[in-house]
Amino acid sequence: MRTSDFDYHLPETLIAQKPASPRESARLLVLDRKSDTLSHKRVKDLPDFLKKGDVLVVNVSKVFKARLGGTLNDTKKTAVEIFLVRPEGKFWRALAKPGRKLSHGSKITIARGFVATVEWKDADGSILVDFGMKKDAVIKLADKNGEIPLPPYITRKPRASEYQTAYAKSVGSVAAPTAGFHLTKALIAKLKKKGVTFLEVTLHVGLGTFLPIRADEIDAHQMHAEWVEIPEKTVKEILKAKVEKRRVIAVGTTTVRALEGAVAQCGGELCAWHGDVNIFIRPGFKFRVVDALMTNFHLPKSTLLVLVSTLAGRDRMLKTYREAVKKKYRFYSYGDAMLIV
Repeated sequence: MRTSDFDYHLPETLIAQKPASPRESARLLVLDRKSDTLSHKRVKDLPDFLKKGDVLVVNVSKVFKARLGGTLNDTKKTAVEIFLVRPEGKFWRALAKPGRKLSHGSKITIARGFVATVEWKDADGSILVDFGMKKDAVIKLADKNGEIPLPPYITRKPRASEYQTAYAKSVGSVAAPTAGFHLTKALIAKLKKKGVTFLEVTLHVGLGTFLPIRADEIDAHQMHAEWVEIPEKTVKEILKAKVEKRRVIAVGTTTVRALEGAVAQCGGELCAWHGDVNIFIRPGFKFRVVDALMTNFHLPKSTLLVLVSTLAGRDRMLKTYREAVKKKYRFYSYGDAMLIV
């Protein structure tokens, strides 16, 4: 299929610049695939669409301040911004601006005692840098000296707590798993009281999540790897739910990729696993774990729109997006939610 098959028109005015307040007041577009119907609700109505025995799986990855400003060790003390993507061995994969100023051995000073040395420059423009310290120490200094790397369509600077899920705990993402923004502690408590089981996975969000598809055909797109962990408890509960014909509902596309990517690594059945996943879910893919999905509204021609279209059907999804635009839903990271059942 062509990338242009996953395009739609979105007025810029519908791109949300801040989250709904309170979070549960965000709108919820419910797509029922069996009846092929749409319902216009609020996130606070989510308990009406989930039932006792449902399994809700969330991504507990936590965002760190991966956007770092520094100065280059040249005669002009050139300002350089580096965007940490993920650790690779003792190095960090990063993006840099202006990248053309960097070469092997370049040193970028972020703060006193926090210096990145360029070890490698790839053809795709990314670099490998060495901070001379362990991953946790780098993240600690990044959180002290850096900024949250917001998507370019968000123009206002947020509070740190605003760009984080209520249940985040495993530090490592450079962007938040934003579908989880809608789940407040109060709403989670209400769902648990109803008998909904909450399970955890980790996918540290990196380039694989938000890089656009630049190829004309989607099969030519290469996904970047992201680190995933599937705990044993999560596996046992999901396999039990599958046997008992209970629904497994993913919160966010990152959760979908974590679960379905682990299945691919485990030989066709979910298992406790950790490591890199670069799965690209596109038409023809067979979902083995996820039965339903709570997600936000995604960018045109993105891997995320391709994923949700694979779950719900491309024509149906584009029709739903046109309806969301018509009804003036709020789009992207801080926007409204969709429940696909």
